[in-house]
Amino acid sequence: QVQLVESGGGLVQAGGSLRLSCAASGRTFSSYTMTWFRQAPGKEREFVARIDWSGGSTDYAVSVKGRFTIDRDNSKNTVDLQMDSLKPEDTAVYFCATEPLRNGWRVWGQGTQVTVSP
Repeated sequence: QVQLVESGGGLVQAGGSLRLSCAASGRTFSSYTMTWFRQAPGKEREFVARIDWSGGSTDYAVSVKGRFTIDRDNSKNTVDLQMDSLKPEDTAVYFCATEPLRNGWRVWGQGTQVTVSP
């Protein structure tokens, strides 16, 4: 079973940058589409960005397009989220997740907090 661990969160001023990383265990990582989600206080979890198994296809939420970049390194079992031009509304806990597996469920990381001050 794949396990995911996020890192790289922190406190940054508006306009700044952070790079989140999601490290995966398990030999099947390279076959999965991987997705970053986020959840702000009092709000539902929302889609941020997605990358296919090869890294050749990506997709972004409208709210982050042009500011965030998702990429992956299958040789290192990592998927990263480069976040630039951060805004206070980007404040949330960020999670990486696999595509739904055979049991219908995604595997989730524990999340990493991103706080953007005005």
